[in-house]
Amino acid sequence: MIASASATLIATLGGQPQVVTFALDYLLRRGVSIQEVIVLHLSPPDGRVDVAVQRLQAVFAGERYGERSCRFRALPLRYRGRPMAAIQTMAHAEAARQTVHTLITQLKQQERTLHLSIAGGPRMMALMVLSTAMLQCRHEDRVWHMYTEPAFLAQAKQERLLHDERGDRVWLVEVPLVPWGAYFAPLREGASTPKELFDAQTAWLARTERRRCGAVWASLTERQQDVLRAFTTGLNPQEVAEALCISIKTVDTHKTRILAECKLAWELPPETRLSFHFLREKFRPFLNETPSD
Repeated sequence: MIASASATLIATLGGQPQVVTFALDYLLRRGVSIQEVIVLHLSPPDGRVDVAVQRLQAVFAGERYGERSCRFRALPLRYRGRPMAAIQTMAHAEAARQTVHTLITQLKQQERTLHLSIAGGPRMMALMVLSTAMLQCRHEDRVWHMYTEPAFLAQAKQERLLHDERGDRVWLVEVPLVPWGAYFAPLREGASTPKELFDAQTAWLARTERRRCGAVWASLTERQQDVLRAFTTGLNPQEVAEALCISIKTVDTHKTRILAECKLAWELPPETRLSFHFLREKFRPFLNETPSD
């Protein structure tokens, strides 16, 4: 059972309405209290999505889903005020991401737990949902993809089935997600667009990395700094020894001290294994920005 407070299911929708009901049924069977379902969809001219939305509206008639109280809302993605038929350009993608950003912001301000199902509709729409979720979701939120047994999927499409009555032919697979939204609350408050939020988070992380690198650099002797700088150029330990005209044993001694300082700066457990590759990755940008004496 997945423990959850009252939650909202956000689902991407194409022409197959069962991706919404399959996901909802799966979560309800596992004890998730879904009180609201919101579907995000494009508006292609063939009308298949419109028919799918109409079928879902009928399923949720009277704000009920079977015996349960559950609201339903269809949210078409728009560009310049008009429904989008497809996500064809970066401007379309940014408009879609802005819609998702605004929606998730409003729901999180209402303290809603979110379950995002990205199984329906074009892949680009799912990617926009995933991109936004990475910026805003918190520990309690979940992103799901759906697996349906192929034979049952074909049957569901042919017979227009909206439910897996057996309950064992459809399941959701959780998409691993780092809940950055849990750690950037002040930045989230000041951002009105996903780009602003992304830029603010990236800048904050970059400043944090520079502070850590600066603390390590200041703790080293001049010779240890030489060794560290050599590693950032892409040399391995043997090549560092040759470049600085010192023994490989001396390089290893300096490397051990430098990595110990890194563990302290990055607050890593003592048993964490780091290699000289870590030094190249973390310190190359720092030293490129730091003028040499």
